[in-house]
Amino acid sequence: MTDDKDVLRDVWFGRIPTCFTLYQDEITEREAEPYYLLLPRISYLTLVTDKVKKHFQKVMRQEEVNEIWFEYEGTPLKWHYPIGLLFDLHASNTALPWSITVHFKNFPEKDLLHCHSKDVIEAHFMACIKEADALKHKSQVINEMQKKDHKQLWMGLQNDKFEQFWAINRKLMEYPPEDSGFRYIPFRIYQATTERPFIQKLFRPIASGGQLHTLGDLLKDVCPSAITPEEAFQQSLYALCNGIWSGEAENNT
Repeated sequence: MTDDKDVLRDVWFGRIPTCFTLYQDEITEREAEPYYLLLPRISYLTLVTDKVKKHFQKVMRQEEVNEIWFEYEGTPLKWHYPIGLLFDLHASNTALPWSITVHFKNFPEKDLLHCHSKDVIEAHFMACIKEADALKHKSQVINEMQKKDHKQLWMGLQNDKFEQFWAINRKLMEYPPEDSGFRYIPFRIYQATTERPFIQKLFRPIASGGQLHTLGDLLKDVCPSAITPEEAFQQSLYALCNGIWSGEAENNT
């Protein structure tokens, strides 16, 4: 993990320049100017948009202000997806800044979960951490941590503190030398061209013959129908991780 610290830091400080505009049908007392913000890829929208909310509430009639939600080109943006994932799914091929529309009414009940406080986000985040550790370490690492460690992990993310977060998270990313790796690789594959939210299954980091598995191996196992010899697919399938192009699947990268 020490050798990877520069990479981890670069991923952590990845930012997406974003322009927030108020939906045209919202009722305002005066013109609502756009609001620009650099969004951290690894955070959640509802963690970093307090300034956006305050900016637009200043020009609105208070009786018209309900729960805030965001959409991009007609698609409601799920608050429980990391910001970087939302961008990669919906806007990775668009020009920057990313243009997000802000709403204060007509909450899309069928498309979004309600998020009334940051406690809801914390609960979701910790549930994801616990699920990943169950796959990697049979939950041994997360269960051995104290409550203050869990809180430090969360506060590091919420306050965008790299060192604070990784002082705890590094324990979740380590394994005994004799194990040669995690039990299973916790992953989710989100597909931009399907209605299925994501693909997730058990996948070991090392093959039965002892060789290390690659991203290409994982994609072939999880999405076999997408890995075909036909030319039509060879040029279209690629993977993004934290906005980084990971190569076309047929190259086994």
